[in-house]
Amino acid sequence: MTSDCYYLGVDGGGTKCRARLRAPDGTLLGEGLGGPANIRLGLDRAWASIMEAIQAALAQAGLDAAAYPRLHVGLGLAGIVTAADGVRTRAAAPRFASVAAETDAHAACLGAFSGRDGAILIAGTGSAGYALINGQGHAVGGWGFEVSDEGSGASIGREAIRVALRAHDSLAPETGLTRQIRQRLGGSPAAIVAWVNDAGPADYGRLAPDVLAHAAKGDVVACTIIAKAAKELETYIRHLHALGAPHLCLMGGLSAPLTPWLSPWARSLLAAPEGDALEGALLMARLNIPSPIAKSALP
Repeated sequence: MTSDCYYLGVDGGGTKCRARLRAPDGTLLGEGLGGPANIRLGLDRAWASIMEAIQAALAQAGLDAAAYPRLHVGLGLAGIVTAADGVRTRAAAPRFASVAAETDAHAACLGAFSGRDGAILIAGTGSAGYALINGQGHAVGGWGFEVSDEGSGASIGREAIRVALRAHDSLAPETGLTRQIRQRLGGSPAAIVAWVNDAGPADYGRLAPDVLAHAAKGDVVACTIIAKAAKELETYIRHLHALGAPHLCLMGGLSAPLTPWLSPWARSLLAAPEGDALEGALLMARLNIPSPIAKSALP
């Protein structure tokens, strides 16, 4: 297929990246998959993964590198935090017709509301919020498991371990959850401490389904942990709404199980996403007007 131009969106994270190619009339021409594309892994590595996905999408459409000069690209990538990150990322690109680069959260928010004002709140292994108001992006939270990520799977797992150890010391109630957590991690406090020495956010996050399962059965400790996580997410929701987002999309692996635990006022602000991050990246490619990210704690 030959066209004067093509639009391509890329959604890149720390595990993989995806690419989607559309014709000017919106017809889907191809999709591709590549490796990790978080720019914190290094621009060379990120661009190698991005090009892997782009080339796969082009191949599905019967195209090759000859189409690059007609390709308008929108990149939504993990690791882009400042305007300088976007400039560095675009500078490393091949000679495409145009390149727009923003954080993956920006692309996800654009896709969720088709470019209109709105906000997203990611509740997965980690947590982070992002609002798009009058073309301006506002990132909230997402500073990492060590100091942030409230309401996330990792924080739920960490709290479950903390309470399981307190129950062992008779400082908290002993329940089915506290016994299961200790058994899963080796049984004794010494084994748990040894596990913690090498554990990362994903390891803690894998305990969240146990907490949710026990909460569904009325386990008092599990219910307390999940209720606390929901309240932490509500703090984000309240702030994102106050920034001017009329509605919010709750995303990530914990979005569905935690939604029933939210207060009615918070649930009333939730909306189903209209499109995914790839559609947001495609919108960036069409507009090619990257919006700066506002994060007050950054220089």
